[in-house]
Amino acid sequence: MPSLAEENYLKAVYKLCRKSRTGASTNAIADQLDSKASSVTDMVKKLAEKKLVNYKKYQGVTLTNEGQKAALVTLRKHRLWEVFLVEKLNFKWDQVHEMAEELEHINSDELINRLDAFLDFPKYDPHGDPIPDKNGNIQHHKDTTIADLAVGETGIILGVKEHNSSFLQYLEKHNMVIGTEIKVNEKIDFDHSIEITINEKIMTVSNQVAVNLFIDKLKHNKDEKDFI
Repeated sequence: MPSLAEENYLKAVYKLCRKSRTGASTNAIADQLDSKASSVTDMVKKLAEKKLVNYKKYQGVTLTNEGQKAALVTLRKHRLWEVFLVEKLNFKWDQVHEMAEELEHINSDELINRLDAFLDFPKYDPHGDPIPDKNGNIQHHKDTTIADLAVGETGIILGVKEHNSSFLQYLEKHNMVIGTEIKVNEKIDFDHSIEITINEKIMTVSNQVAVNLFIDKLKHNKDEKDFI
């Protein structure tokens, strides 16, 4: 069973490999975990010895099958705890990440399976991230963002890419939450900001906001959707 630190590394590599087909660089892992590159290299070598990652110097780090299983278990626990904290303890979605970071390292399959059942087997956490099932199956949504919509197109907010507390507070302040419909009215060439209609209100969002909100693009017929 991986240690707490090893679980954090495996989870970081999993997330980074989702973004890159060539694997996760040690510098990217260091940035993700706010660590030194030399410390990352030492840990990656240790994980490679345990056959949890594939690693060759100057090449990207990837997970082995066992490493991916371990990463998905940690992700499952983290995201289930976030659901519990928001739905049952009434925390806000910008408050739960750090708490879930600690709770995810509780190693009890029975506890997590009971938690899953208690929550009625949620598919997504409060930020729209998919939750792996007990067998490690996970269904990711399409990585389409507001920035990918053309002028005149409409979509439903599926999730957030950036989990920073200040960003989540900004979204909540403007009612840009999961399940909200957004229409793109105009794209401004100068700074790539985007004018949108949301909740019958017209506002302009920065490109940074636009690229950090995942969208389920609606087809021309509003009754039809590009489901995840």
